Amino acid sequence: MATPSLLRAREGLFMNEKIVYSMVKRIQEKFNPEKIIVFGSWARGEAGPDSDVDLLVIMDCTREQKREIQAAIRKELREFKVPKDIVIASPEDINKYKDAWWTVYHPALEEGKVLYEQ
Repeated sequence: MATPSLLRAREGLFMNEKIVYSMVKRIQEKFNPEKIIVFGSWARGEAGPDSDVDLLVIMDCTREQKREIQAAIRKELREFKVPKDIVIASPEDINKYKDAWWTVYHPALEEGKVLYEQ
């Protein structure tokens, strides 16, 4: 039988998983991206109750628009009380840098899990 602290950890992880899907749904509804990929510990199945959520949001945007979109998404998601890292990329960025191991795109595409795609 699991110890109470282990049960709380499992409950916390389950609640965070529901939050991840709720965040993805909110991004999809409000920002209409082409694709949303979760990467990092969540994609590897190593997330704990305190793990941050790494999301790669792929959508048409200019370089100048990325910061604005990132700020708007973070504002939209502020009610979700989990640490999060939102990365915005255009399809052109992905095509150009998908094999560049020094970018965040490479591991996100290699290990990530697509949670939404148009």
